[in-house]
Amino acid sequence: MTSASPSPLGDELLLRIRSRAAGHDRDNTFPADDLADLTAAGYLRALVPLEFGGLGRSLHEVARDQIRLAAHAPATALAVNMHLVWTGVALTLHARGDDSLSFVLRGAVAGEVFGFGVSEPGNDLVLSGSITTASPHDGGGYRFTGTKIFTTLSPAWTQLGTMGLDTASPDGPKIVWAFIDRTDPGVSQKDDWDTLGMRASQSRSTVLEGAEARPDRVFRRLDPGPNPDPLIFAIFANFEILLAAVYTGIGRRAVELAVDAAGRRTSLKNDGRTLAQDPDIRWRVADAAMMMDGLYPQVDALAHDVDAGVDHGRQWFPLLSGLKHRATETARQVVDQALRVSGGSSYFAGNELGRLYRDVLAGIFHPSDAESAHATVAAAWLGPLDV
Repeated sequence: MTSASPSPLGDELLLRIRSRAAGHDRDNTFPADDLADLTAAGYLRALVPLEFGGLGRSLHEVARDQIRLAAHAPATALAVNMHLVWTGVALTLHARGDDSLSFVLRGAVAGEVFGFGVSEPGNDLVLSGSITTASPHDGGGYRFTGTKIFTTLSPAWTQLGTMGLDTASPDGPKIVWAFIDRTDPGVSQKDDWDTLGMRASQSRSTVLEGAEARPDRVFRRLDPGPNPDPLIFAIFANFEILLAAVYTGIGRRAVELAVDAAGRRTSLKNDGRTLAQDPDIRWRVADAAMMMDGLYPQVDALAHDVDAGVDHGRQWFPLLSGLKHRATETARQVVDQALRVSGGSSYFAGNELGRLYRDVLAGIFHPSDAESAHATVAAAWLGPLDV
């Protein structure tokens, strides 16, 4: 697929964003300056088709963009990821003749910032169930009551894409998907984001207390449990691929820092030569680089297949969950190798590689987690467990 526009992420912009990352991590602040720069560059409408006023970029291209952005500021990339997921979902549906989320594409052009309000405390069903209540309201609208956790972009989103369970309607129970406006009096946020890593993402908890979704913002009512609706595929595909891209970017940067450290550090045992001449260090750098070499084509291939409408059938979900798991686990191993190459300086607060070590750990908590991914792949190859 040929892009209608070049990447909006120029080198100068990326270096400016990198220069601020350490400060936002140290101070536990949201990178509003980064978001403003990305908005001005048109990045928040990158996945919006040209006919809607967007940049017309593909998921394949934006996944590559996210790898580059994450290599400069992982938490900023993770934060903007949630907006990109929703615009990606809208694009995926639109490309398949479903315009139920065209208002998301138009909204992104108009300046809306979309948040992802799905995760809930104690709910491991993820897209298949909800402990948030969705109560039918006049004219087809709904009021949502519950707590959503890890709502990335918390200080900045203007529209929250969320879901809840409707048990009151005659055809219930139904999982209701809708968007809620930030200005609704039933929306509030906890100041509870003081974490080990990915601090600048400010993924605070959002409390919904009868928060209203207008009828024209209710876009799905689905049966609980696994569902073949195209929306579920679109969410899973865009979420997993773009998330994998962020952690691939962390691994990419870790290799760069390892190479820099090996060329800079010297060894008295080796007559003052750099560690780039040390066989053990060379092995570690090579090992990290080879691990990363396996990730880039996998992200490319699955993103390309979503863009092209390739039908992997029932293999789609194992492929996508496997990609996310592989990307996050590989990035963790690569960062670990880079730390060993870089030595004790990376253990100090403020060191970039030390920050990457903290940031990369967040990958184990995102869906699909290791247990879910392995269960999905096992079911694809071995069939379901006997009941």
